[in-house]
Amino acid sequence: MFPNLPTNDDEEVLIEPERGEELVTISLLKQYIYCPRVVYYETCTPGVRPRTYKMQAGSEAHDRERERAARRTLTAYQIPEGERYFDVRLLSPRLKLSGLIDEVVLTPDEAIVVDYKLAGWTGANHLIQLGAYSLMVEEAFNLPVHRGFIYLLKPRRFESVSIDEPLRNSVLETLQSIDRIRLYEYMPPPVDQPNKCASCEFRRFCNDI
Repeated sequence: MFPNLPTNDDEEVLIEPERGEELVTISLLKQYIYCPRVVYYETCTPGVRPRTYKMQAGSEAHDRERERAARRTLTAYQIPEGERYFDVRLLSPRLKLSGLIDEVVLTPDEAIVVDYKLAGWTGANHLIQLGAYSLMVEEAFNLPVHRGFIYLLKPRRFESVSIDEPLRNSVLETLQSIDRIRLYEYMPPPVDQPNKCASCEFRRFCNDI
């Protein structure tokens, strides 16, 4: 019924495409929604981004949650049964995307994507990332993705997200915008919310804020 995926909890699932064109990581979509300039720095000036305490804390929180999630039932996903896979790495030449998904749940009729976030609320950047994951899962497993879940680690709360047409279109439009930055080395204007810059590790590179 489903692809033959590894069942060992320590083994990362990998759907491998043909080698070729460079792929965009899904995390870049999230970064673009937060601040397009981060995409410029990441792709046009590679190797300059420092690893921050926030990144390290997020990685450690994900590892801890992965252990708890494996013991959780499917009740939160509103389905009676399904097959769960963790740390699913997908590569899509069609979308020119790559990403590591926290959890994928497969049923005979649909696939459900679950993303863990070290946050207290769901932002637009989280939604675009979940939408991109969903498009990749549909392609990889040939199952529709109608909904996904964002698990907020701070309040320990699931939020259901409809994978609707507007979200799908936003993913494709964002990919086009990222391509423009990468191909033309285009520096986007600063964001309208200066408060985002306060904790940004690239702040010292922006001389117009």
